[in-house]
Amino acid sequence: MKLVSNGNAKDSMQLLIVDDHKLFGTGLRLLIETEPGMKVVGQACNKTEALALATSEQPNLILLGLNFGGEDGLELIPDLLAAAKQTKILIVTGTKDSRTHRAAIRKGAAGLILKDSAPEVLMKAIKKVDQGELWVDRGLMSELLDEFTQASKVSPHTDNIAKLTQRERGVIALIAEGMKNKQIAERLCISETTVSHHLTSIFTKLGVTDRLELVIYAFAHGLAKIPR
Repeated sequence: MKLVSNGNAKDSMQLLIVDDHKLFGTGLRLLIETEPGMKVVGQACNKTEALALATSEQPNLILLGLNFGGEDGLELIPDLLAAAKQTKILIVTGTKDSRTHRAAIRKGAAGLILKDSAPEVLMKAIKKVDQGELWVDRGLMSELLDEFTQASKVSPHTDNIAKLTQRERGVIALIAEGMKNKQIAERLCISETTVSHHLTSIFTKLGVTDRLELVIYAFAHGLAKIPR
């Protein structure tokens, strides 16, 4: 469902809400539109509507529920990112299953917040994600850090970190902010291919397998600051 709001779209952060609970989605829209500079351009209840609106409206940010209309929101994440090239996805969910949370981040979500969070926390999360930062619930971040620390106690972290070049440290910091390869390339004035080479080297030196593990490693060992 496309929505029409007052205000200049060019001056507003444009958001798309995807959740099968219409009452929740409508409440979320009303809450968001009390915030200056934010505009909800659509509200979808299923995959078809979500992809159509993402394609036509090209929102800055998508608020995505994980379970809607019998469809799996996790599987929708890559499709939405492909449909709206410049969008970021913030998961808004009632589930507290950390495995699901990790899967959402691995599939490309830039953040995750629980539905029982305070409205001011939601607004902060929306702004941080729109600015390119990674937003993860503090409890989940603590859990991820604990899990990662327990799983990697015997790794020679000091030696591994010492192998990193200054450029690689810079790439890690930008990854921790939630930037994609293209954004990192533009920030550092290098090619995307060079960014990929840096990531391959970083993964090898630190013994991590993907971007999420890299972010957790960076937070755990002081290579990046946890978003507040």
